Amino acid sequence: MYPGQQQPPGPYGQQPPPGPYGQPSQYQQPYPQPYQQPRYRHPQYQQPQYQQPYVPQQPYPPHQPYPQPGHPPQQYAPSHDQEAGEGRMRLDPNLTPQQRELALKIQATSKPMAYGMVLGLPLTFGGLHYGITRQPLGFVAALVGVGLLAFGVYSLLQMQALKRQLRLITADAWRSPAAHLPGARKAATQAAYLNGVLVLLSLAATGYLLYKGAGWGAYGNSFGFGALMTAAALPFGMALAAASTIPQLLQVIPAGAKVGRSLYSIIFVLATTVTGEGIKGHAVGPVVGGGATLLICWGAMSQLGRAAQRMRGERT
Repeated sequence: MYPGQQQPPGPYGQQPPPGPYGQPSQYQQPYPQPYQQPRYRHPQYQQPQYQQPYVPQQPYPPHQPYPQPGHPPQQYAPSHDQEAGEGRMRLDPNLTPQQRELALKIQATSKPMAYGMVLGLPLTFGGLHYGITRQPLGFVAALVGVGLLAFGVYSLLQMQALKRQLRLITADAWRSPAAHLPGARKAATQAAYLNGVLVLLSLAATGYLLYKGAGWGAYGNSFGFGALMTAAALPFGMALAAASTIPQLLQVIPAGAKVGRSLYSIIFVLATTVTGEGIKGHAVGPVVGGGATLLICWGAMSQLGRAAQRMRGERT
């Protein structure tokens, strides 16, 4: 330190003790400068930053997912319970508005048809059985059942008319554009034979139920007789439906193969039940018959699926 120079003050206004002979002490180190907070500057005095102006983004409408970049927002088809109010079946989203309207009318008509058939069949047959074996009061129930059956048949005719309208605007209901190809004609003939086998299986199921009804005691009980006739009406109706598809298949119309495949699936479920009951009861006949029916149904459903594709020209 030079003579006359003042010692700089410490952080607390004190000066560090000097070393011997007026020299700085060896423990003396420079004190750190205190932190100074930057002064606030008004925006008009700040330097301008050359940035693009911020454009507010338009908000998305409520109840819609945020669309991801590169992926369009998905559109979900309204379910049948949203459109008709009561059902739970979801319609195909690829249907046109006209097809969707007809499909909803068919579903609405199928409900009274089912009520008329399910209630009318047991009342008719059970009432006749009761009136013949017990009291004439059963004929009154039979008359009520006939009325319900008539209502169910009327609804069925309405549903068939709507189905014909739907087939007119459905591609599979028309003759295949590949009908001139030998492969398509061969597939249509094969599908007709398979649906003929379905007719025989459905009639066999009807006879099986009527035969088993004797062992169940259904013929001696009015309620059991009505329930048995209702159960036997299901495979009998399937036989009629399968028989109606054979002329369509001979004209190379793919819709007949789709209907046959759906009917085969019902027989498949019934055969599964018969096979399971045979296994539980250790009965060889139901196991063999049910197992054979399962194999026939599985093979027929596979062949009908391929035949429908060949009739559309999708497979060679």
